[in-house]
Amino acid sequence: MNNPDEAVIEVERAIVELGACGVQIHSNVDGKALDAPEYFPVFERISQLGRPAFLHPARPMQHADYLAEDVSMYEIFWGLGWAYETSAAMARIVFSGLFDKLPDLKLIAHHWGAYIPHAEGRLAKHWGARASQSADHAYGPLQDNLKHPVIDYFKMFYADTAMFGAQAASQAGLDFFGAKSSMFASDCPFDAEGGRIFMRDTIAVIDSLRCSDADREAMYSTNARALLGLN
Repeated sequence: MNNPDEAVIEVERAIVELGACGVQIHSNVDGKALDAPEYFPVFERISQLGRPAFLHPARPMQHADYLAEDVSMYEIFWGLGWAYETSAAMARIVFSGLFDKLPDLKLIAHHWGAYIPHAEGRLAKHWGARASQSADHAYGPLQDNLKHPVIDYFKMFYADTAMFGAQAASQAGLDFFGAKSSMFASDCPFDAEGGRIFMRDTIAVIDSLRCSDADREAMYSTNARALLGLN
C-alpha cells in the first residue's frame, strides 16, 4: 500500500478479477499510520467491494522499545510489539472516524483484537473523554468527533482466534467481541510443526471456552462463510 493509487487497483484486481475473499493490510505502511488521508481511497474501495480486510501487525526489530536504544531487545518487538501495533492501528481507525465515513467497512483484527479487550475499562469510561496533551496536536475530547460511544467502534471490528493457545486471553477476546464477530484462525503454519501445534491448541481452547455450541459453530464456520462470501 506504499502507493495508494496502485493499492486501490490491486484491491479491485484481487477481489473482482481473482475472486479473493478479502485482502490483507498491515498495521502501518513503512511506519505511516493507516488513517493518513492518502489511504482513505483504499479503505473506501474495500468497503465498496463488500469484502473484509485482514489487519495484520507489522513491527521490525529496528523499532526500539526505548528512545535510548537503536533496536528492540529480547524479541520484544514481536512478543509484545506486534499486539501493540494491532491495537494502535485499531485506535487510529476508530478516532479518525473511519467507521463513520465508511459504515460498511469490515476489518478483521488478528489475535482477537490484541490488547483491546484488556483495555475495555479505559475505552468505555475514560478514553473518549480525554483531550490532547500535546501543543502540536491540540483538540478537544476525542468523543466529540464521533457519532457513537468510543467502545462501540472497537466492537465494530471482527476478530480471529489466533491466540497461540492462551485460554484467559481467548475468553477475554470472546467476551469483548462476542461470538458473532469472532472467527477461527490459528496462525498456521508458523510453529515448530508447520501449524499443527497452533491448530491443536486453538481448537482445544475454543472447545473449552464459556460459550454455547451455537457460538462455537459460528466461530468455526458460520461467521467466516458469511463475511467472506462463501455461502
